[in-house]
Amino acid sequence: MIKNDRWIKEMALKGMINPFAGRPEKKGGISFGLSSYGYDMRLSDEFRIFNPPDGEISMVLDPKNVPEDHFSYHRGENCLIPANSFVLAKSLEYFKLPRDIMVICTGKSTYARSGVVVNVTPLEPEWEGYVTISISNTSCRPVRIYAYEGIAQLIFMGVCEPCEVSYADKSGKYQAQKDITHSKT
Repeated sequence: MIKNDRWIKEMALKGMINPFAGRPEKKGGISFGLSSYGYDMRLSDEFRIFNPPDGEISMVLDPKNVPEDHFSYHRGENCLIPANSFVLAKSLEYFKLPRDIMVICTGKSTYARSGVVVNVTPLEPEWEGYVTISISNTSCRPVRIYAYEGIAQLIFMGVCEPCEVSYADKSGKYQAQKDITHSKT
């Protein structure tokens, strides 16, 4: 069962989303906060821009071994994603999910209409941390993304009974992450 705005607000008050933004206000920005059946999470002001060393344009990226030095650190109110490239970012909100909730992440259409794709990822029961978000620019031009504004919508799904083994139970490798976290094996 997909959870509605009243349930999400109630759970946020119990520490599931911190800081929590209520109903969005349109002020020329990209919406964030509570929606009818979800929550639009925001970007923090920290970014890791994929930037391989000169001469390594044709390198193969291996998710089991992505060199962290191939990413430049950027902090600011916005970030330019180079054409046909990507950045890693983190959510402004810290999430702490209950055992009987699963979350699916979907990109926002405002960015999708500019060629920006947000990786769709689940947040598993009892996972907690800042979400590391992979944001791809599929266009042939640089695209600007904005800190403190919405990047993706989270859809909260309740289950009939809690899972047998949660993310916390299996000591998941991305549990309680505080920073932008590169892939781990």
